Amino acid sequence: MNIPDLVSGELTASGARDGDSVRLSFSGNADARVDRELEAFLGKVHAEILRDPASEVIVDIRALEFMNSSCFKGFITWIVQVRRMDPKSRYRIRFLSTSKHPWQKRSLHAISYFGGELIVIESDN
Repeated sequence: MNIPDLVSGELTASGARDGDSVRLSFSGNADARVDRELEAFLGKVHAEILRDPASEVIVDIRALEFMNSSCFKGFITWIVQVRRMDPKSRYRIRFLSTSKHPWQKRSLHAISYFGGELIVIESDN
């Protein structure tokens, strides 16, 4: 996968190909200071998958301490892009979360409404 890591403010994100999947790992804090960089990172991930298709993107946010609404908007934009794809070309987005950060359950529940069947949420609880 040809996407540079994102290191901005207190947020770190990286992506790696794993067979037919892409794995994204996020850590730190995602606040309004990094919303543009995060949205650009997710856009690059999507463009890379259009170039070299994957069946699933695994989004590991277990090490993400906090994410504000402006950064969640970046995820919503990405999910809407996937939903607009030809159904045969769409990929699933699987979020890995932790009960250690209660905001994740609430926020991912809301985000699942935008993605419907494309979104899978797994928690360590």
